[in-house]
Amino acid sequence: MHPFHDPRRSPSLLHFPPGFLWGTATSAHQVEGNNTNNDWWAWEQQPGRIAHGHRSGLACDWWRETEADFDRMAALHQNAHRLSVEWSRLEPQPGRWDDRALARYRQMLAGLRARGITPMVTLHHFTFPLWVAARGGWLWPELPEALARLARHVAEGLGDLVKLWCTLNEPMVAVMLGYVTGRFPPGGGGLRRARSAAANSLRAHAAAYEALHAAQPDARVGLAAHLHPFDPARPASRLDRAIARLTDRLYNWAYLEALRDGVLRLGGRVHVPEAAGTLDFLGVNYYSRHLIRFDLRCPGTLFGRRLHTPGAALSDGGYGEVYPLGLRRVLLRVRPYGLPVYVTENGLPDADDDLRPAFLLGHLRALWQAVRLGCDVRGYFHWTLVDNFEWADGWTLRFGLIALDPATQVRTPRPSSVLYGEICRRNAVPDPGAAGTPTAAAAGPGYPESRPPGG
Repeated sequence: MHPFHDPRRSPSLLHFPPGFLWGTATSAHQVEGNNTNNDWWAWEQQPGRIAHGHRSGLACDWWRETEADFDRMAALHQNAHRLSVEWSRLEPQPGRWDDRALARYRQMLAGLRARGITPMVTLHHFTFPLWVAARGGWLWPELPEALARLARHVAEGLGDLVKLWCTLNEPMVAVMLGYVTGRFPPGGGGLRRARSAAANSLRAHAAAYEALHAAQPDARVGLAAHLHPFDPARPASRLDRAIARLTDRLYNWAYLEALRDGVLRLGGRVHVPEAAGTLDFLGVNYYSRHLIRFDLRCPGTLFGRRLHTPGAALSDGGYGEVYPLGLRRVLLRVRPYGLPVYVTENGLPDADDDLRPAFLLGHLRALWQAVRLGCDVRGYFHWTLVDNFEWADGWTLRFGLIALDPATQVRTPRPSSVLYGEICRRNAVPDPGAAGTPTAAAAGPGYPESRPPGG
């Protein structure tokens, strides 16, 4: 029984601003199925790359039959959805565009619109066409021009159905996992290549931003950044504090600061002047936090071993601790940018759905508090609607409000889907009864939420 349906009490509600967007988020490779012409499909065929040898395969079968899931969104009172287009479908070979693929995306977007669901479209969500990967992927000097061509093509073909665009999803995650840890393609390369890749991704974002605006002057263009707190495991330890601050600055804020002033400070300075001022909004992806303990055995993470709070609720697969306050903290850290904000991803792997209801309520109350404290948050996209292929973790992590058997494509709603549907319908979350007026000081000593990013 969730709090909206508890006959023992009539909860007061924490209301969100009128017109607030409530939805879910997906990415093309994780849901469409049979994206055989990109680098991730090739990656999946290599032994040892994906947990238990899993492969995306048919995924959620969206390329053929997504409309039934759109009906499920509408039944859950969602008024928005964030999805991505698959570059390798639209441009399977350099300079050769597939009109049928573009028409299918038009059909999808029109289907969302017909159901009263506002789309947000991401151009690049971790996958490259094989021909881009063969030229170097993030390190390809002509990547900015190529992504700009893609942006122009989709804006001209889909712009009447879309106003909200994300150029890139989590570029620092793609760079760090691709070149430092090796969990993503291309499988390694070191910090120097990671810095070059990050700088080139900034150029690509800037080029796509300009192309989208040239083709569609009323477009609103941003990107989705993965942000989470890095706190010292032992607050009294000078080394833990120093490594936590360094990790926070490099992982969370170096990229966003470059989008403000055109200088990427990542183990040195790289000037990318064309990136300055190329955000109309900021997408924030938030899942969890890390406690950082200095450890010389962890050079790949700047000598910081990542831990969780003893006794904290943990999501499946060691993915992270449930820490709702972290969402408020990162939202208030981005407030000084002065941009509209969308929570473009937030969720947890929880196959038996025992943590997700409290996760939703806790994080959405934290989001409400951030809005009350002046953060211009305009929407929330839960990750995700239906269990999907979770990259290197394969099918081992279940993030969906709706369970999926990938072998049969049978879908089974989890109880938390009903709770989220009621939140979407009411544009409000139940008040736990002791909220009061939030203050920035509530973040806890040493982590003022209102300090400028990168501080």
